[in-house]
Amino acid sequence: MSKSYVIGVDYGSDSVRSVLVDASCGAEIASSVFYYPRWKRGEFCNAARSQFRQHPLDYIEGLEATVKDCLQKSGIQNIGELVKAISVDTTGSTPVAVNEAGVPLALLPEFKDNPNAMFILWKDHTAVKEAKEINRYTQGNAVNYLKYVGGIYSSEWFWAKLLHTVRVDPQVRQATFSWVEHCDYIPFLLTGGKQASAIKRSVCAAGHKSLWAAEFAGLPPNDFFAGIDPLLDGFVDRLFSQTYTSDMPAGKLCPEWAERLGLSTSVVVGVGAFDCHMGAVGGQIEPYYLSKVMGTSTCDMLVAPKEELADVLVKGICGQVDGSIIPGMIGMEAGQSAFGDAYAWLKQLLLWPAYNLLPELEDLSDTVRENILTAMEEKLLLRLSEKAAALPLTVDSELAVDWLNGRRTPDADQSLKAAIMGLQLGTDAPAVFRAIAEATCFGAKAIVERFVDQGIPIKGLIGLGGVAKKSPFIMQMMANVMNMPIRIHKSEQTCALGAAMFAATAAGLYDRVEDAMQAMGQGFECTYEPQQEWLSIYAERYEKYKALGAFVEHRVSMPVTV
Repeated sequence: MSKSYVIGVDYGSDSVRSVLVDASCGAEIASSVFYYPRWKRGEFCNAARSQFRQHPLDYIEGLEATVKDCLQKSGIQNIGELVKAISVDTTGSTPVAVNEAGVPLALLPEFKDNPNAMFILWKDHTAVKEAKEINRYTQGNAVNYLKYVGGIYSSEWFWAKLLHTVRVDPQVRQATFSWVEHCDYIPFLLTGGKQASAIKRSVCAAGHKSLWAAEFAGLPPNDFFAGIDPLLDGFVDRLFSQTYTSDMPAGKLCPEWAERLGLSTSVVVGVGAFDCHMGAVGGQIEPYYLSKVMGTSTCDMLVAPKEELADVLVKGICGQVDGSIIPGMIGMEAGQSAFGDAYAWLKQLLLWPAYNLLPELEDLSDTVRENILTAMEEKLLLRLSEKAAALPLTVDSELAVDWLNGRRTPDADQSLKAAIMGLQLGTDAPAVFRAIAEATCFGAKAIVERFVDQGIPIKGLIGLGGVAKKSPFIMQMMANVMNMPIRIHKSEQTCALGAAMFAATAAGLYDRVEDAMQAMGQGFECTYEPQQEWLSIYAERYEKYKALGAFVEHRVSMPVTV
C-alpha cells in the first residue's frame, strides 16, 4: 500500500518554507526555504515610518519554488501523485486590496510599484491613528464589537489598515473591491478562484483581526463602520459573513497550479490560518498550556474547552475565537510585537561600524571584508549570550522595556516606545543585551499575568520557533522570570508541520486535527526548569520593569505643549 504525503507551507516575515510530510507519522521527507527577494532588498518599506509592505510576487514565486524543491528533494518516484493535500499558514494580520476578480492590485501593471496596493505586513504600524479612532468610536457604541478581541483594536489589524489605505491613496481606494488576508488569498489562488466574493475566509483571521463573531451574525453592520469614516461605507457587503475552520477544504488544486507545482488536481487545498495558530498545533498544544511561538515577534496561543470558559472575556489580548486553533475549542491569542526583532535591532546597532566602515578599508579585499562581516553576523549574538550569562545580576542592573515595535499584549498600543535605564560608563554590550533579553522575558510574564488575573489558569509553557530552539540563555532566563518550566518542541518547523496536520485532516486522512496532532507530532526535546536561586531577584526586577513601563507609557501619552 502506497503512503500518503501532505505539504505544509509556512509564510513568515522574511521567507516562506514548505515541508513535505509523511501523513502517517509526521516524518519530514523534505523541506525548502525561499527568502523574499524584494523584501530582502528593502523595497516598498520605510522603517522610520513603520511601513512594511510585501509584494505578492514574493509570495507566489516562493510558493512555487519551495513546493517544487521539496518534491525534487524527496527522491520518491511519482511523488506528485502521492501528495493528498496542501495547507498554508501566514503572518497576520497581513491584508491586501483586491479587485472584483480577487487579484491583488499590485499584480496589475498600474499598481505594480505602489506599496499601498501590496500586502501590508503584520508589523506595519502606519495605521496607529485609525486604530485609535476605531477604539474611541466603539466606546460610544451601544454594542461592544471589540469584546472578543480584548477590548482594544490594534493598528496591526485588518480594519485599521484598510481605513488608512483608503484614506491616503484615492487610486487604490477606487480600484479596491475587497480586502483579503494573506492566509485566505493563497488557498483562493491555488484553487483557481475568479471572484473575490467566493473567497473562503478563515475563522482564525476573521475572528482575531476583523471583528467577526457568531454573536454578531458575522461582521459588525455597515452603519458601525460608516460611522467611523464614510470611506468604509459599503465594504462589509463586499467582504464575508461565513467563516471556516482550517480542518475544512477550501477546494481542489486548480489545473494551472497543479501543472506549476507538479501535483494532481485531486490535491485538497485546506482553509488557511495564521502561522502561530497552526504552529501551536504543530507544537502539540494542550488546554491551558501557553504555546509561545517565538520568532521576530511572539504569538502566545492558548486553547480551552468552551464549556469551561463560561462568560470569561480576557481583556487586552488579541482575541478569543471559537475554532481559531483547534475546532471545537476556544482559541486565545496574545503576543509581543518585538521579540527576535529586539535582538536583531541590537545586532544592527552594534554592527553599524562593520557595515559602514569596513568598505572604506582599501587595504582589505572584497573577500576578506565579506568574511569578516559574515563571521561577525554569525557570532555576535552567540558571544553576547555567553558574556551576558557570566555577568553578575543585581536588582539595580541595567533594565529595559521591550516596546521596540510598540506593545501588542497586554493592552495593544503601537505608539509606545522602548527604554533602557541604569546605564553607566561601565555598561558594555553584553549588559545591554542582557537587559533587552530580560525585557522580552518580562513582557512574556506580563501576558501570563494578564491571563491569570482574568481567571484563565496557565499550567505551563511550550516553546516553539527559532529563539526557543537556538537560545538556551534566553529560555533559561524565561523559565526563571516566569517561575515555571518551559518545554521545547523538537520540530524545527512547527508552523509548517501544523499546516501539514491541517492538510491531512482537510483531506480526510484524519477525522479530527487532534488525531493528526497525536499521530504526526514530534514530541519535545528538553525542558528548562526554574532555578530557585534566581527567582527572588527576577521577581524584584519585574516590579521595576512594570514601574519603568508605566513611566514610559505616561510620558508617551502626555500631550505635547509648545
